[in-house]
Amino acid sequence: MTDILTHTEDGILTITLNRVAKKNSLTSAMYTAIADALDGAAADASVRVAVIQGHETIFSAGNDIGDFLNAPAPTAESPVIRFLRVISTFPKPLVAAVCGAAVGVGTTMLLHCDLVYAGDNAAFSLPFVNLGLCPEAGSSYLLPRLMGHQRAAEALLLGDPFTAETALEVGLINRIVPPAEVHALAHRQALRLAAKPLASLVTSKRLMKQELAAPVAERMAEETGLFGKMLREPAAKEALTAFMENRKPDFSNC
Repeated sequence: MTDILTHTEDGILTITLNRVAKKNSLTSAMYTAIADALDGAAADASVRVAVIQGHETIFSAGNDIGDFLNAPAPTAESPVIRFLRVISTFPKPLVAAVCGAAVGVGTTMLLHCDLVYAGDNAAFSLPFVNLGLCPEAGSSYLLPRLMGHQRAAEALLLGDPFTAETALEVGLINRIVPPAEVHALAHRQALRLAAKPLASLVTSKRLMKQELAAPVAERMAEETGLFGKMLREPAAKEALTAFMENRKPDFSNC
């Protein structure tokens, strides 16, 4: 079974995370497939909008820990970093449909989407510190500006999960509907976008994002370097090993 499904119709590229048995946890191969699809859509004039969706019960549990532990430390050319670079600079409208858990990168990727629709079962969490790591995807820059410092600190320092209602209140998502309706709503909104002139869509998105483009790219590069360094340190090794062994991590010596 293919872990990433892509379908293009009516000017819309739909990317579906299709690894439900593993909670749509993302592997290096999946990051590459998504980045390839978005790169192709960016270059294809017949594609006007892209949609990223998971399943009605799960969006993404974040990185596949087993794959993550076996992969080299992230660099500018790693599949995950390439994915984040591509999604953050995608020039056309990007819509996300989120149901169930959105963990780690499952939440941070939404910061680079233009429209996000969520099921009332959606739950967002950013457990980077709990894993002995630091934020990624520019989230250390974007989240405080979106949520305010204190709420961002709860999300990033404590790793406290937050609900769809909170995500709506702070502006991370656009609307909450029952899970069975989320994908259809995202598709309807994508159809509305696809009916508009492409040059106007691309220019308007560029104008909205241009003030943040340079600082976000700079912060993402800084996060990547620190993330790779911290991944090799005792706290991350203990956290990730404890996760694989289904036990509570002990950070007393970290």
